Amino acid sequence: MTATRKPTRKRPGPLQWIGYSFGRTLPPSMQEWVRNDLTGDHAVARHLIRGMVPFLPLFGAGLLLPGPLALRGGVVLLGLLLALFYSAAYMEPNRKRRLQRHGLPADLQNGRKIQQFEAEKARYQRHYRSDP
Repeated sequence: MTATRKPTRKRPGPLQWIGYSFGRTLPPSMQEWVRNDLTGDHAVARHLIRGMVPFLPLFGAGLLLPGPLALRGGVVLLGLLLALFYSAAYMEPNRKRRLQRHGLPADLQNGRKIQQFEAEKARYQRHYRSDP
């Protein structure tokens, strides 16, 4: 009789993702998922969405305030805009901290974007090359 190994999970489950949104560290088996989440093609959108999760209870509480629905909606909208602003403003330090907490280099960048930058830099240098 052979023992069956439990397969390692490649993506976080819903509760793990919520914990990750609040700043918890995921298991090492999900390091590749974290790398893609923080440096992949849609990392900015994922960061902004992930950054709103901790504020959802506050947005819900804003809807429970007394007053007209338009006023409560305005409170929630103002809170959402402020949360998005600060989430975007602190995106890079947050990304670096998350990378470090998951055992990845803090200066890790999207590989495709690095290649595009290097190609553009080479084109620029060829075009504006100063010959003595």
